[in-house]
Amino acid sequence: MDLLAQARIKGVQSEFVDALGKLRVTDPVALKSILDALPEKRVYRFVSGPVVVRALGHPRTELVTIGAPPLKWKMTGNGNLIAQGETREPVIAWPAGLPLGYHRLTLTDAGGVTEEVPMIVAPERAFGGDFDRGWLLAVQLYSVRSDRNWGIGDFTDLAGLVRLAKQLGADGVGLNPLHVLFDDHPADCSPYSPNSRLFLNPLYIDVEAIPEFSPDLVPDAAATAARLRDGDRVPYPDMAALKWLALRAAFDSFVKTASGVRRNQFDAFRAARAPLLSRFACFEVLRHRFAAPWWEWPQEWQKPDETKCAELRNGPDKHEVEFVEFVQWTADSQLHAAKELAGQLGMRVGLYLDVAVGVQSNGFDAWNEQGAISRHLAVGAPPDVLNTIGQDWGLAGFNAGGLEAQSFVPFADMLAASMRHSGAIRLDHVLGLKRLYLVPRGFKPDNGAYVQMPFEALLATVARESAAHKCIVIGEDLGTVPEGFRETMQDFGIWSYLVMMFERDDAGHFRPVDHYRPNALVTLNTHDLSTYAGWRSFSDLRMKRSLGLDPGENDQARWDALGLLDEILRANGIRANDVYSVLAFLSRTPSRLLAVSLEDLLGVIDQPNIPGTIDEHPNWRQRLPVTLDKIISKVDVAALKAATRERSLPGGR
Repeated sequence: MDLLAQARIKGVQSEFVDALGKLRVTDPVALKSILDALPEKRVYRFVSGPVVVRALGHPRTELVTIGAPPLKWKMTGNGNLIAQGETREPVIAWPAGLPLGYHRLTLTDAGGVTEEVPMIVAPERAFGGDFDRGWLLAVQLYSVRSDRNWGIGDFTDLAGLVRLAKQLGADGVGLNPLHVLFDDHPADCSPYSPNSRLFLNPLYIDVEAIPEFSPDLVPDAAATAARLRDGDRVPYPDMAALKWLALRAAFDSFVKTASGVRRNQFDAFRAARAPLLSRFACFEVLRHRFAAPWWEWPQEWQKPDETKCAELRNGPDKHEVEFVEFVQWTADSQLHAAKELAGQLGMRVGLYLDVAVGVQSNGFDAWNEQGAISRHLAVGAPPDVLNTIGQDWGLAGFNAGGLEAQSFVPFADMLAASMRHSGAIRLDHVLGLKRLYLVPRGFKPDNGAYVQMPFEALLATVARESAAHKCIVIGEDLGTVPEGFRETMQDFGIWSYLVMMFERDDAGHFRPVDHYRPNALVTLNTHDLSTYAGWRSFSDLRMKRSLGLDPGENDQARWDALGLLDEILRANGIRANDVYSVLAFLSRTPSRLLAVSLEDLLGVIDQPNIPGTIDEHPNWRQRLPVTLDKIISKVDVAALKAATRERSLPGGR
């Protein structure tokens, strides 16, 4: 079979027109690398692809053919028969009451031709929330200062942020991704480059809140922590060294002194998160043992094996395996406590968590899901006006064939890992549910290709998990969006992500209030954009120029933008142009959620992250200018409450 035929079967688009209007044809060698890295993808005879049934009304599935009639069908889940029937027409009318979830559908015609197809039964729409309009306080958790943390914002600080948000009238707190990174590379701190999206970053644990921990277990811990709190940047290596030392001491104490109740709770958590948790713990022990990417490990460990993992868990490394599980239990418990606090305070969203678009190829998820995640391919973006050579984000993503083979369960597990703690999540680069731009390892980003994803099945999975966890889903749908994408996304109940700085017409005018969609989260900016203070002061332009980056805008264009901002504010009867004035404008939009950056409320000038930089700018390291307990005195609370009056919690006024 030639390359183009293989590409058609695997959904690889070998040529496309980029944002610059240029026809891009993927180099044949690069195309072959992409095809070789993708698993086989089934070509179905009776159906066009994975079967999605939305459980409302009288669902039907149109068939491509019924072969030799009658076509018999059988639906199974977890090895059990759920329903069965037959049809002589090219359609299956499904019985009422099918259980929601991920199933397998077996189709057999009278001639004995049989095929098995993944099948998802999903609610009509994702969970939509039970409120009209509200707002969230958006924070980079690592950046929080307090008089008690160990140099990085932690889950106890998060509880403080929840209380602060309640005081301000917010419906919850929005956070950067909390995914686990690599404990042996603490300086690699980007929350968007995770080891795994299934587990939490232990550096956010408040060690002193662990019942079995005592300060005398770690000599000079208090003095070291006090030193780590100094400065404007998170000292990741030193902070991580202290935390891991303390976490080990806490675990050793737990093993010796924990109560029966605590032990039972630990065992219950391990059982509830099995087998993924135990497998992750084994992976971490092996990663430290071999000190190499998993594909360079001894052959017996290059793929997950339950028998081998059981031997590891019950052998000399038992203590190390349980330590990893204990750390995840601790992180999970502390994050859950913050979620519960938000619920007790009556917040209608609680925690809003960000989900990264992919994972590091040498991390747990890529090892654990080698069929569904292609480690040789990096997610990125084709050339555009701002990045003329394209982008390679260095992250591995899911692939269609591998997900279909497992009835989309790996994707569902990834969603559930974040949804279990939150009332809303944001899916970074949600366009990847329809197609991913993939760059083969060793090639430049302008030699990638678009690969089609099973869009409807992935949306159905999102809707099913969203409804099960009562969690709103916001899709980061910025950039060039395929025709009909947003409409389909919204039909499944997934909200849009609207950034005021991007909501401008071709002449640069800011869009009016009624332009904003209701089922959306609206915000002034993002972590990748300038803060409001930085934007008004031109600081972002100067910073990017000093780093040798094209800011994509000259000073005159910025002056023009400032004038156009004043224009839209005045058109809405808003005479000032401070951040509270902009928030007043955004509060009037019909969009049901508004995210307000804590950096903007505090007048911070430098943005958390500048895309295109690694060490040139202190990305993901900058601290807030004041401690948590002083924040409310630095915010103009009256102005904020006046700006958000239409959408504030009643108890926050």
